Amino acid sequence: MKVTVVGAGAVGASCAEYIAIKDFASEVVLLDIKEGFAEGKAMDLMQTASLNGFDTKITGVTNDYSKTAGSDVCVITSGIPRKPGMTREELIGINAGIVKTVTSSLLEHSPNTIIIVVSNPMDTMTYLVHKTSGLPKNRIIGMGGALDSARFKYRLAEATGAPISDIDGMVIGGHSDVGMVPLTRLATRNSVPVSEFISEERMEQVKEDTKVGGATLTKLLGTSAWYAPGAAVSGLVQAIACDQKKIYPCSTLLEGEYGLSDLCIGVPVVLGKDGIEKIVEIELNDKEKELMATSAEGVKKTNGLLEL
Repeated sequence: MKVTVVGAGAVGASCAEYIAIKDFASEVVLLDIKEGFAEGKAMDLMQTASLNGFDTKITGVTNDYSKTAGSDVCVITSGIPRKPGMTREELIGINAGIVKTVTSSLLEHSPNTIIIVVSNPMDTMTYLVHKTSGLPKNRIIGMGGALDSARFKYRLAEATGAPISDIDGMVIGGHSDVGMVPLTRLATRNSVPVSEFISEERMEQVKEDTKVGGATLTKLLGTSAWYAPGAAVSGLVQAIACDQKKIYPCSTLLEGEYGLSDLCIGVPVVLGKDGIEKIVEIELNDKEKELMATSAEGVKKTNGLLEL
């Protein structure tokens, strides 16, 4: 299993680190446009191999896509990160050009790869890859929902005082502060509805804290988060590499599912060796359907800013 991560910044490097530590890939190629940057990150990470007990080879390259040839999975993290006060949508002009160029360069050397999109605005960048790459829909995956759900579970554990291993919950919809749909009704603590443990008002606070999870971190850090995004990507890559058939909420092209078409948005999917092997349609109540429809409208509005 060979994995390429494009963009050796904080998210890309964290992604490469988590993949290496899990030790399921033979090689991770870290690529960046900045001279020597990926090489330095790769060398630093390789010097942790004996300490962290992994045998994965991490290679850093500067803008030489020939070194990515034969990649089974390619992760696109490139683009400018959010600054305090910025929305993900404000990144579209710059990041669309970057993602389009990166996708073309990757496919030139790895035509059978599966692409995971991390760059923001993520749902729109995933849609862009669909429109410009010619890849089948199962091989294009947007990361957002996996990260949003991890943040949701963190907030649920915080509210209930429970260990996170007891908590299950999912966020669907667009990967944006207003578009996320945390499924509070379905959240559980060891199979018991979380609503049994906290008040309706506290649950509402959990939902709102989840939706601004990225913005909260951006305000604190001065830039986008990286540990949780990197871990979310590594989880998706592992599910594919190890054919785990795990369910993650991911941004995928919908063609009638959930009553939506011609957009990429977060819904639960089964991930295995072929990428997205099944879109799981869960029964939403009327309020959840309304929120999902509103989220879809927002994603389509952002998609309309693309120059396709």
